[in-house]
Parts: sequence; structure tokens; C-alpha cells
Amino acid sequence: MARPGAGLTGPVPTGPDPAPPTRAPTPTPTRRTPRHPGAGWAWALAAVLPLAFLGVFFAWPVAAIVGLGLGGGGVLPVLSDARTWSLVGFTLGQAAAATGLALVAGMPVAFVLARCRVRGTGVVRAAVMVPFVLPTVVVGLAFRALWPDGGVLPIVLANAFFNVAVVARTVGGLWARVDRRAEDAARALGASRPRAFASVALPALAPAIGSAASVVFLFCATSFGVVLVLGGARHRTLETEIYLRTVELFDLPGAAALSLLQFAAVVAVLVLGGAARRRRERGLPLRVEPPRRPTGGEWAVVAAAWLVVAALLAPVVGLVARSLSGRDGWSLAGYAALAGTGERGTLAVTGLDAALNSLRAATDATLIALVVGVVSAVVLVGLRRRGSWFAEALDAALMLPLGVSAVTVGFGYLVTMDALPGDFRTSPLLVPLAQALVVTPLVVRVVLPVLRAVDERLRQAAATLGASPWRVWREVDLPLASRSLVAAAGFGFVVALGEFGATSFLARPEAPTLPVVIARLMSRPGELNSQMAYAACALLMVVTTVAVLAIERLRVPSGGEF
Repeated sequence: MARPGAGLTGPVPTGPDPAPPTRAPTPTPTRRTPRHPGAGWAWALAAVLPLAFLGVFFAWPVAAIVGLGLGGGGVLPVLSDARTWSLVGFTLGQAAAATGLALVAGMPVAFVLARCRVRGTGVVRAAVMVPFVLPTVVVGLAFRALWPDGGVLPIVLANAFFNVAVVARTVGGLWARVDRRAEDAARALGASRPRAFASVALPALAPAIGSAASVVFLFCATSFGVVLVLGGARHRTLETEIYLRTVELFDLPGAAALSLLQFAAVVAVLVLGGAARRRRERGLPLRVEPPRRPTGGEWAVVAAAWLVVAALLAPVVGLVARSLSGRDGWSLAGYAALAGTGERGTLAVTGLDAALNSLRAATDATLIALVVGVVSAVVLVGLRRRGSWFAEALDAALMLPLGVSAVTVGFGYLVTMDALPGDFRTSPLLVPLAQALVVTPLVVRVVLPVLRAVDERLRQAAATLGASPWRVWREVDLPLASRSLVAAAGFGFVVALGEFGATSFLARPEAPTLPVVIARLMSRPGELNSQMAYAACALLMVVTTVAVLAIERLRVPSGGEF
């Protein structure tokens, strides 16, 4: 980040044509940027909301479960078992491989979304979002159809399949606002296109790339449904092992020990990612960059982006085709059955009721996550500009829910939420709160790079004129970050819509969400149940696509941002 006052003054004229006297005092205000009275207290009060949210709905439930496990003993035997460290190695290895693949596949898509004016950009935008929101169990089954025996390769491919959207949309959101004039100048001076990108654009995009990589790694390291379906008994991660020990073996000490290992790995990743971002972050001259027609070698990048889209659509098309097929050929029996409760009353509600439950829960979760996430991002930026050490601690804490087992969080809710007024375990807000816990870090990661990149000179000018911190944010930061806020809302909604991990433990039998219904149908025998599951998955994809297209219409048509 640029130092206060850095780059605000040019060389002092010394020739025969000096600058007008009225410009001489210009540097003075930049060196004496006023601090609004009570600004420190304002930041402290604003930090209370994310801290309270994390404390009540994350730290307390997780601590309760870990405490129960540690109280039973048996942690040291688990930590000294060689099989435990084999689980750690496989968990981190497959997550790193999937993250690298998602970055390679997502960067061409980010370029098309951010910089190119070509036909089909809206299709690309929707196509990369649909895989991210699909229930993990369904995606696992889709890849199982291609690799019946499962294995490491399909696990890595499936995890990368989920997370291309994170890279494409997070990086593309900032790329659309990076001033391309410096890159054009490098090209004019003789630099090749790859060298101009590596020396000019890539350093500017480093904060967004680091943010995307950290989120993708955490998603892959805590992947549950994909590894459960494709790994079987041969390939297990910490997440699936925690589930096995908690639900099937009821080995709370062992599950607690593995949860602590997972927690430690997540903290290490967050610390390393934060250090990398601090070394490479700087203030960026953000400006609205209109997309333009690709030229020369840029068409190769466009072609690569379309190949990525085709690869992402292949499993989706397979699922849709499966939803339309029956024992005797093409059939709509699965869609018609969604009005009922499945074969022999498998479900407690109809499939359509479950879809409405998903929409309501996702809406509530998005609203909660937006409030907490935006306040958190603003606090992080403000604390960083004031040089507070607390900024990095809060940033890491906000990311922790992505790296802790959904099983641990879900069971923690069941253990602790009865202590809140009215036995909160039976509240309809329990599922939206659990979903918001997952969505909030994503909102922060989408909004934070743009807020951090706001030119400090604009803020200093507003503060010099007497604007309060709230007005500075409203008049300077908010207009520049408005499109990212819309993107965060849409992104959060579709993520909550397809959330399965925590929801599978907390959804009441009379109010299941659509992903929970899909998992239940898949686990029950019967051709009709299978057809309903695939039809429900197709319905979820349709709703997601409609939501993404609606956000696309609301987006300011001036770049490739989300």
C-alpha cells in the first residue's frame, strides 16, 4: 500500500517558467492529513460486529466440540500414529494440486471477463459460476461416472472444477479496474506481450491472485463430498476422517485431534498468504477500463478460456442428460416427481418445497454475510491504513471458518445453541447463520482487494476538506467498490444456495434444503429417487444460472467484473 503522501507531488520546476505561486503550498495538506476526532473509537466499535459474529457462531461451537474431545483423552495416540500424518500429507497435496490447476484454468477466463469485448461473455460468466454452487455429492457422482474406480486424479479435477469461478471472478474483478496504460507503454517500448504482462499487470493483480489462491486452497483442503465419493476407503482427507470418527465411530478425542491439525494447517496457510499479500500489495490507480476487441496473441487466451468453459460444462451437460433419461429412454418422470415426496415417501417434504427452503435460507444468509463481510472489509482497510497489528489477526480470523470441518461446526451448534434464548437449535435462522459463516469470508475476499486498492490521495483530499471517516467511505470507497459489492451479494447467494456441509447436519427434517434432498434421494434405492435427485440438481443449476444472469444485468457495463 502506498505511504501517505507518496507520489502526490512532482518535481519542482527550476527553469525559466516556474509553477504559479498558488501551487507552492500543495504538498502541505498531504503531510498533515487530519484525523477525525474519535476515529479510533469508531474503528473499535465497527470491529465488534465481526468479532461477535465469529465468537458466538464459530469460536464457541468449535471450542465446545474440541473441549469435549480433549476431555476424553486419546489425542496423543492419534498424533503419534503414522496414518494421521499420511492423511495430512494427502490432504495438503491434493489441495495444492487442485489449487494450481484452478489458477491455470481460471486466469484465461479472468482475462476474458475483465478485458475482452467478444460475443458470449455472459455465457462465460454464468458457466464458471454454475459448477461452484453444485452440491459436492452430485459433482462427486458426476466424476464417478467418468472414473468408476475413483482415485487421486478425479479428486483433484473435481476440486479444481468447483473453484475455477473463485479465481476467474476474484482476479477478473480487480483486473477490470487496473490501468492498462502502463502495460501499453511497456509494449510501445518493445516489450513482448508476455513480458509486459509479467512485469506490469501481474504485480498489480498479485493481491487478488493471492486472495483467490488462499480461498481455493482452503476449499480444497476441507472438501468433503467429493473425497467421500471419489476417494472411498483408499483416499481419505482430514475432513472425511473427522466425519468418520465423529458420526460412525463416535471417536470424539480422535476427531478433536484431527480438527486441531486441520486448524493448525489452516492458520499456517493464512499466515503465509497474508505475508505474501503484504509484500506485494500497493495502491493501484483504479479506473474503469472498457473492454476491447482482442488482438494478436490475445485470441489464443480467448480460445483457452473457451476450452476451460467447455471442460466445465461437460459434467453439467452429463447431469442434465441423466436427469432426462429413464429406464426406457428419455423421460420427464424425475421432474414430475419433484411435486411429490419420492419413492415410498423418501422425503418429508416435496422437492418444490425444498427448493423454496433453499431460496429463503440463501437470501437470509446472503444478507447476514453482506453486513458482516462489508463491515469486516472496511475495518480491515481502516486498521491497515492506521498501521494496526490487529488488522492481520482479524483478517486471519475471518478466514478460519473456511478451514474448519463442517462436521465440527455443525455438531458444535447442536451442543451449544440451546444456551441462547429460546433454544436456538430449533430456530429457522440456524441454517442461514451456518451458511453465512461460510459466505462471509468469501464476501471479504471479493471486496477487500478493491477497497485496499483505492488511491489514498482521494481519501486524503476528502479528509483534508473535513469529511468524517464515514463520509470518506461513502463518497470515495463506496462508488469505486459498488460493483464488487453487487458481485459479493450474487456470489454469496449462489454459494449459500448450494451449501451442503453444515446444512446437512442442521436442516430440520420438515425444512430441508435442495442439496440435502439430493443427498437423501441418492442414498435411497429406487429408480424414481435417482431420477428425482438428478432433476433436483438440474433445477438447482437453473435457479443458479437465472440468479447469475440477473446479477449480470445489474452490473455496470464497463468492464469484465463479476
